[in-house]
Amino acid sequence: MKSRDIAALQATLGHHFTRPELLAQALTHTSQARELEALQPLARSRVGDNEQLEFLGDSVLALVTSEELFHRFPHFREGELSKLRAHLVSEKHLIRVAQQLELGHYLRLGRGEEKSGGRNKTALLVDALEAVLAAIYLDSGLDTARRLILQYIVGPELERIALHGNGLPLTDYKSALQERLQALGRPQPSYLLVKEQGPEHSKTFTIEIRLQEPEAPAKAEFVGRAEGSTKKNAEQDAARQVLEYLASLPGGSLGQGKTKGVRVVRS
Repeated sequence: MKSRDIAALQATLGHHFTRPELLAQALTHTSQARELEALQPLARSRVGDNEQLEFLGDSVLALVTSEELFHRFPHFREGELSKLRAHLVSEKHLIRVAQQLELGHYLRLGRGEEKSGGRNKTALLVDALEAVLAAIYLDSGLDTARRLILQYIVGPELERIALHGNGLPLTDYKSALQERLQALGRPQPSYLLVKEQGPEHSKTFTIEIRLQEPEAPAKAEFVGRAEGSTKKNAEQDAARQVLEYLASLPGGSLGQGKTKGVRVVRS
C-alpha cells in the first residue's frame, strides 16, 4: 500500500506548510529511513525520521493541554488537572484522533513494517500524530499548533466528557487499585513482565498481575494479563482488569477469603 500525497493531509489539517519537508519527516518511520540509507551507503547525510519530532511534539501537546486546562478549569485542584491531562494525552485517546485524521494512509514505512501492518499499529500512529504537531510548531509557531491541538485533541474530548456528565475519566488504574486495596486492608498485587517481543522500535510488552488471596498469600485469587506498546500501558490495563474483578464481586469488593470467585483473565 502506497502512502497518500501529503497535500491531502495538509488540506485536512487546514495548514499549508511553508516547509513541507517537515511534514514529510513527521510521517517517515525509522524503518523507512534506515532502508533509504542502506540504498545509499556512500551518502554522508542521515535520512530523517520522526523520532525527534515525536519527542518535541509530546512536549508541545503537554504544554498546550496544560495551559488550556489551567484557564478552563480555574477551580480544579492539581490532582484533578493532572488526571484530566493524562487522559487527553494518553495513547488511548490519541489513537482515536490519529485514526480520525487517517494518518495511517500517509505513513512512510519500510517494507518489513508495511508487511506487518504498521499502518494500523497504535504506537506508530500516535508517534506520528505527535510528530505532526511538532512539524506544525516548527513550521508556523505555537499559535497554529495550539489551534490544531484544541480543534482535534482537547476540545472535542472535553465536550464529550461534559455531554456524558460522568466527570473525569479514570486513566490511572494502578493508583486507583492501590488505594482500593489499601482501603480493604489487602496486600498490593505484583506486576510481572512475562513477554517482550518485536523489534526495538516497535516492541510489545505482556504484563501479568496477581492478586493474592487474603488468607493464602502464596496463592493467586485473580490473575490478569495485558499487552501494551509500553510496560506502563500494559500495567495500567492489567490493573484495570483487577479493578473490574473487584467490582464484579458481591458488594463491589473482595469476599472474606472465599475462593469461589477465583477467575483468570487472558487477553
